[in-house]
Amino acid sequence: MEKLYDESWASVLKPLFSQPYMKQLSAFVQEERQRTKVFPPADLVMNAFKLTPIQDVKVVILGQDPYHNDGQAHGLSFSVPEGIALPPSLKNIFKELQDDIEGFVEPRSGDLTSWAKQGVLLLNATLTVQAHLAGSHQKRGWEIFTDSIIHAISEQCEHVVFLLWGSYAQKKSVLIDARKHLVLTSVHPSPLSVYRGFFGSKHFSKANKYLVEHGKAPIDWRLS
Repeated sequence: MEKLYDESWASVLKPLFSQPYMKQLSAFVQEERQRTKVFPPADLVMNAFKLTPIQDVKVVILGQDPYHNDGQAHGLSFSVPEGIALPPSLKNIFKELQDDIEGFVEPRSGDLTSWAKQGVLLLNATLTVQAHLAGSHQKRGWEIFTDSIIHAISEQCEHVVFLLWGSYAQKKSVLIDARKHLVLTSVHPSPLSVYRGFFGSKHFSKANKYLVEHGKAPIDWRLS
C-alpha cells in the first residue's frame, strides 16, 4: 500500500487503513472490481496523496465523487487526464480562473497534476465509483476516511486554504479549525449553479493572497 501514496502520509493513513470500516470498504471495492468496471484504476485511487505530501499542502479543493465515465478519473478531484474532454464543471473552473488570475489562458488539457505538485490537495470525499453510475460508492466508508484526512490536515498543517464548493463540500467546514486556516465557500461550479456565486468568487486570487500573507509561495494556477 505504501507505494500508492507519499510516505509523509503514513502516520495518518496507516491507522485508518486498519479500521474495521476500511477493511469492509476494501473488500467491497475489490468485489466491485471483479463484478464490474470501477474508476479510477486501483493504482490511482490514492493519487492525491502520492502527488501532494502532507507537509506541502497549501490548498485543499474538495470534490464529491470521481468522474464516472471512461478515462476521466485519475484520483484528483475535478481533474481529467491529458486527452480527455473537459467536463462542464472543470470548464467553469477555467472560466473563473481566466477572470480571476492574470495571464491564465484556458488550457486544452484538464490535467491538474501541476497544481497537485505545488501543494493543492485535490481530494474527493468518495474515492471510487462504479462506471457510469454517479454516487454508487457513497456511504460505504469513504466519507469517514476522507473526513479523517480533512481533520488531520486541519490539526497538523498551518495556514491551509480550503475551497468548499457546493452544499456537500461546505458541510465539511465543521472539520476545519477556521482560526488557523482560511475556508472559502461558494456554490458548486456545475452548470446548474455556477451563475449563483461561483463566477466572480475570485477564490484563486484570494487563496494566493492568504498564502503570501502567511509566508508561503502562491500557487501558479496556469496550466498552459
